[in-house]
Amino acid sequence: MRLILLTRPTFFVEEDKILSALFERGLDSLHLYKPDTEPIYSERLLSLLPEQILKKTIVHNHYYLKDEFNLAGIHIDKPETGTPQHYKGKVGMTCRSISDIKAIRKKSDYIFLRNIFDSVSNPTEKITFSYNQLHDAAKQGLIDRKVYAQGGLSLENVKIARELGFGGVVICGDIWNRFDIHHEQDFKALLSHFEKLKKAVE
Repeated sequence: MRLILLTRPTFFVEEDKILSALFERGLDSLHLYKPDTEPIYSERLLSLLPEQILKKTIVHNHYYLKDEFNLAGIHIDKPETGTPQHYKGKVGMTCRSISDIKAIRKKSDYIFLRNIFDSVSNPTEKITFSYNQLHDAAKQGLIDRKVYAQGGLSLENVKIARELGFGGVVICGDIWNRFDIHHEQDFKALLSHFEKLKKAVE
């Protein structure tokens, strides 16, 4: 099962160092998610990352960055907006309902299924599906290795995502909540927790 990290929505000083350290410890893929930010700040962050990390990075906004930094692909958070005209390359999409998986599968290389659990970082994002609904979707072949669980994924529940047949888990708050960007410089606790997550998905 793949382990995918979604960035914090804002930038911070130690970000490039933490991301590099996480890839050294086995992070599979990084999703650069910086909504409502100027692209120059994403450019600055990407310029600090080594080539081997850029090749495993997907961008959610400012899609031109994909070609400029030779990134792995783009991700579309609202599939109804469609893929950018003339775009060629890997594309992922997010959906919030099991019924949408079929239609989105035809347009994308992989899918994030949102709100699997209550969000760790956003209290307004609540669990949408029951275990039985997800289990039935897996039995129907809708949840498979190309569908990744997003929303509230943590060390305590990645096992459930594995049992349901998801191809990967998207981690955000469970990692970033372990580092105070305003008062800390030492991110050993974050790395230690990541190593436990990595073992849990292997």
